[in-house]
Amino acid sequence: MKFLDLFAGIGGFRLGLEQAGHECVGFCEIDKFARQSYKAIHNTEGEREYHDITTVSNEEWRTLRGTVELICGGFPCQAFSIAGKRKGFLDETRGTLFFEIARAAEQIKPRTLFLENVRGLLSHDKGRTFRTIISTLDELGYDAEWQILNSKNFGVPQNRERVFIIGHLRGERGREIFPISRENSGAIKRIVNERETHGHSTYDVFGTDGISPTLKTMQGGNLQPKILVNVNPSGNGINGNVYDSGRLAPTLTTNKGEGPKIAIPVLTPDRAEKRQNGRRFKEDGDPMFTLTAQDRHGVAVKEATKKGFAIANLGDSINLSNPNSKTRRGRVGKKVAQTLDTSCNQAVIVQKPRGFNKGGEHEVAPTLSSNSWHENNLLKSGIRIRKLTPRECWRLQGFPDWAFDKAQEVNSNSQLYKQAGNSVTVPVIYEIARRFE
Repeated sequence: MKFLDLFAGIGGFRLGLEQAGHECVGFCEIDKFARQSYKAIHNTEGEREYHDITTVSNEEWRTLRGTVELICGGFPCQAFSIAGKRKGFLDETRGTLFFEIARAAEQIKPRTLFLENVRGLLSHDKGRTFRTIISTLDELGYDAEWQILNSKNFGVPQNRERVFIIGHLRGERGREIFPISRENSGAIKRIVNERETHGHSTYDVFGTDGISPTLKTMQGGNLQPKILVNVNPSGNGINGNVYDSGRLAPTLTTNKGEGPKIAIPVLTPDRAEKRQNGRRFKEDGDPMFTLTAQDRHGVAVKEATKKGFAIANLGDSINLSNPNSKTRRGRVGKKVAQTLDTSCNQAVIVQKPRGFNKGGEHEVAPTLSSNSWHENNLLKSGIRIRKLTPRECWRLQGFPDWAFDKAQEVNSNSQLYKQAGNSVTVPVIYEIARRFE
């Protein structure tokens, strides 16, 4: 299918769609640095190029009718006002960037819409925001289906949950895309509601397993999953909500610019000896807690949990943003990165070089030397913390190194971090895109 790439960023949607055999005919991105990366990575010669989507006229969009078969985009989630007389999508979504997608779709009439947003979109404003979006698509003539997918289930070590929405133009041939079954994918599948609106079905929202929160649109549109805590320092913001979804780290909030570095104690052998075997202690202002023998050379990371900390070991990630926050949790990723934000301020635990040994992570101990304190005698000793590089953050979004190399030639590291955090995960896009007819 020929597609139009809206809110294009660095082209995560485009890369996944092109890998599945689809063709881009135009793109729209307001950020000049993101456009620099986009145009360095992708061959955009002869394509339509738009910058500020709000300045594109209806007449301009209509010139693409009959050419564009799919519109894709990860639109920013701005608050939807529900005040007023609710006169339809022109009234309810005006002033939001979703309105711009709706406006383009109304003029172009592609047979497929492919949208992405944060998981919190489903519960924002007690579900009214998502209900407005689905109602808007219904009024435009699109039947919608949606599912929450986690990037960690698609070949990248990042715990990133996003909701994907597919709109099918009524009267056009097309098969359903969801559910996509992956381990712990947290599928949310549409079902038909008995109530009819404008002659077409409306939908309930529900969780199919214990991974997704149970979200169900009741009569009147109430949508109230159980929120355990909000990890924003302010206690507000949809990205900060942590739902009762089990074993999943929260989606971290956007932090523009570099966050502060964190001072985290490394457990030296003498201190670890005091902490091992379940002994309780309090030293150097550390919180009182119990440490088991297997954690004896880990890194204690403060978390807003009853335990008060989490242990990071070799290969684990640590979120470095807001280290003194009293409301953050889920800051340690076990062999997986937490959700990348625009600062990508995360670190990884690695083994410190010692002597001739350059360090490394080992499943079994290497040959022991005559020096009983050789760092490899203990697999979890001599660890250090280093920040993720921009290249690693791009890899966590599924971008190949050649794409990063091209972007690196035209942008600074701070922009490359921001662009990675704003992007979609390419393998997830591909997995969806290959199902389009």
